[in-house]
Amino acid sequence: MSGLVVAMDGPSGSGKSSASRGVARALGLRYLDTGAMYRAVTWWMLQRGVDLDDPAAIAARSAEPALTMTTDPDAPGVAVDGVDVNGPIRGAEVTGAVSAVSAVPEVRRRLVALQREIIADSLPGGGIVVEGRDIGTVVAPDAPVKIYLTASAEARALRRTAELEGTSVEAQRAAMARRDTLDSTRKADPLAMAADAVELDTTPLDLDEVIAEVLRLVKERV
Repeated sequence: MSGLVVAMDGPSGSGKSSASRGVARALGLRYLDTGAMYRAVTWWMLQRGVDLDDPAAIAARSAEPALTMTTDPDAPGVAVDGVDVNGPIRGAEVTGAVSAVSAVPEVRRRLVALQREIIADSLPGGGIVVEGRDIGTVVAPDAPVKIYLTASAEARALRRTAELEGTSVEAQRAAMARRDTLDSTRKADPLAMAADAVELDTTPLDLDEVIAEVLRLVKERV
C-alpha cells in the first residue's frame, strides 16, 4: 500500500496506541504517536519551570524544544534536545499537565506542522498510521482511512489502571473525565470525530479483534 495514511483518533484509554501499532505492523507502515509529542513538550516546559497556568508563557517558549520522533511501530519513541524522554513523559506530572500545554495554539501549530512533515516523509516508503485527537479533523483531513475509537468510561479506566502502578480505577475514571472535558472544549483543535470517520467501540473487543476490525476497514477503503 503506497502513500497510505490511516488516521486513528479517540480519547485516552480507547485503545489507540496498541491498535495503531498493531495495524502499522500488519500493513508494513510507519507509526506516529502525536500525543507523545505534546507530552514531550510538556515535559520540557516542566523541566524549565515554565508556568503552565500561563498560556502566554507556554507560547513564548513553544518553538524552543527540538523533537525527534522514531516511527518504527516496534520501537516508537521521542527525544527532546537529544534526550530520550519515553519514560518521563508517561509519568503522573506530565499526564496532569499535558492538556494545558496542548491547548496553547502556538504549541499546536508547531507540532501539527511537524506531524505533517513526518507524514509526508513516510509516504514514499508506504505510508503511516497516525494516532491522536485531531488527526482526521486537522492534521490529515485528506486521509483515506479515518477511524475514531471509543470505549465505555469503565473500560477505559480499567485499561489505564492496568498500565499504571499505584493508581485506582476510580482515580483514573476521574482523571480521564477531566481530560476529556479539557480536550473536547479547548478552542484550538478540540478532540472531535471527523464527519467521514468510522466510529469503533472497542469496549467488548480485545486487542486482536480491534486490529482485525481496523484492517477490515482499511481494506474496504483502499
